[in-house]
Amino acid sequence: MKKILIIAVALLALQVTAQQQNKERGNRGERANKMMNLSAEEIATLQTKKMTLHLDLTESQQKEIMKINLDNATKRKEMMAARKAKKESGEAKKPTDEERYKMANAKLDHKIAMKAKMKKILNDEQYAKWEKSQMRQAKKGKDKKKSMKEKMRSKTE
Repeated sequence: MKKILIIAVALLALQVTAQQQNKERGNRGERANKMMNLSAEEIATLQTKKMTLHLDLTESQQKEIMKINLDNATKRKEMMAARKAKKESGEAKKPTDEERYKMANAKLDHKIAMKAKMKKILNDEQYAKWEKSQMRQAKKGKDKKKSMKEKMRSKTE
C-alpha cells in the first residue's frame, strides 16, 4: 500500500511540474506583444544600446548603427503590418515556390548588405565579435524551429 501511495504522489508531482513549465512558456507571447507595441525608434534604440554594451562602440559608430537599426526596424514593422492586414482580411495563403524563392533571395541579399555595412563601421575585433553573436542567434533560431517541428509532429501522432 505504501508503494502505491508513493508512486501516486510522484506522478502527481510530475504532473504539477509539467503544468508549471507550460505556463512559463506561455508568457513568451505576452513579451513578444509588448515588443511589437514599441515604435521603430524605440526598438532601434534598444538594439543600438545592446550592441554598444556588447561591442563597446564609439559615439560615431553608435550613430551609424542607429541609422541601420532604425531602417531595419521600420521595414520590419511595415512587413508585420502588411502580414497582419492580409491575415485579417482573409487573403493570407501559403506562398508559392517562386514567392518563397524570392523571399529567401531578398533575405540573403539583406544579410549580405548588412555584413558589408557592419564591416565598414566596426573595427576587426568588433566585427569578429558581432559575427560570432550573429552565428549564435542563427543557431538559436534553427534550434527553436527544429523543436517546434518536433512538437508539431508529436501532436499529430
